[in-house]
Amino acid sequence: MPEIGCIVKRDGSVVPFDARKIETAVYKAFASLGVHDRPLAAGISDKVVEVLERAYSTESPPTVEDIQDVVENALIAGGHAAAAKKYIIYRFKRSQARQSRDDCRRNRQDNIPYRILWRDFIWNADHGVDTAEKFNMLLRSGGFPGLVSDSEKRYEDQIDRIGEDLASARGRVKVIIIAGPSSSGKTTTTIKLGERLSAAGISLRALNVDNYFYDIHLHPRDALGDYDYETPEALDLNLLNSHLADLVDGKAVQVPTYDFKTGTRTGRTTEMRLGGDEVLLLDCLHGLYDHLTESVPAEKKSRIYVETLEQIRTADREFVRWTDIRLLRRMVRDTLHRSYDSRKTLMHWHYVRRAEMKHIIPFIGDVDFIVNSALPYEIPVLKHLLFDKFPGFIGEFEGREEYADAFIRASRVRRMLAEFDSIPDHGRIPADSLLREFIGGSAYKY
Repeated sequence: MPEIGCIVKRDGSVVPFDARKIETAVYKAFASLGVHDRPLAAGISDKVVEVLERAYSTESPPTVEDIQDVVENALIAGGHAAAAKKYIIYRFKRSQARQSRDDCRRNRQDNIPYRILWRDFIWNADHGVDTAEKFNMLLRSGGFPGLVSDSEKRYEDQIDRIGEDLASARGRVKVIIIAGPSSSGKTTTTIKLGERLSAAGISLRALNVDNYFYDIHLHPRDALGDYDYETPEALDLNLLNSHLADLVDGKAVQVPTYDFKTGTRTGRTTEMRLGGDEVLLLDCLHGLYDHLTESVPAEKKSRIYVETLEQIRTADREFVRWTDIRLLRRMVRDTLHRSYDSRKTLMHWHYVRRAEMKHIIPFIGDVDFIVNSALPYEIPVLKHLLFDKFPGFIGEFEGREEYADAFIRASRVRRMLAEFDSIPDHGRIPADSLLREFIGGSAYKY
């Protein structure tokens, strides 16, 4: 059984794992009920650590949120519902206190875009979709078409503003990087930004970074035989940086071709060269990772971060998790368009989260622009396409410690989706909507 030597904090930093903190938190939950039983807390803590050691390792460490999810699950599974409730309340209060401290801190390097979150929370409140309950009331009153229209406009306005800024940097910026976690909508955002810049007379040349993957036999595998495509080290960074430097200097390069069906480069190459007024565009999961583009001077590149910064609360006053929305998007896309079992998407998601926390989150504070790609109307749409699958997932993963992460995520997402009404009619969703990237029917060719 692998050992956990470290954990990933909320800011992306990695710190040593200390099981005593789990025991202390569990003990406090019981103590708040008048139960001062240190051996009981230690026993539950041991079970939590056992689950974590089966699901994670020093090479693939859990996040703080992952650990807290396992603690909640262990308390509930052990028949300690009252203590679980106290722990959830304790967790919420700690989150509030942490945000209060952050709001009062000056000149901090902050990876959470609070100003954008607050702006979009107000937008949701003004449109009556800041809670699941109010959301359902809007849907039942016939407000879905208007919400779709307003949500699409909010997203498009962001692209307009970024396009104007980049057009004003013409001649200086030679590489535009659009980065973000899996299924955040990077591809559609890239296409739409390209349309804006083209209208401004700026020609774009897209470089598909996926073609720089190493052959799959060189990728690491876990105990379940799963390949890790989510780490930037799966890319041939030396070759990529060599090509980027040459392209910025106006030289020609031979871009490789990667075949995902075989997991290898085909041997075929395509010549690429930037013209004098062309800008290179990278749509890449790890675009913020320094080593990905280290050969390009900082003043010659602009970084854009895309994330589903949704601000909708459920009945327990918790906000819908951004990663859960992206998980649902990817499950839909993998099932409908990639012939990939959505069950496997769930099983693979711990790799996704590990890569995000290590290679994306720590660099958000360095970006030039942030795009909120969340469309407030999408949860009922995604529910219609996936909700019926979750009982089967939960039943399959329950009690199997090697799938502890997938079980926790599936259980949490099902609880969240259960609070929302379903929208089976997708005809109101525009053909050029970002959501079409995942549910199909898009006017764009991906």
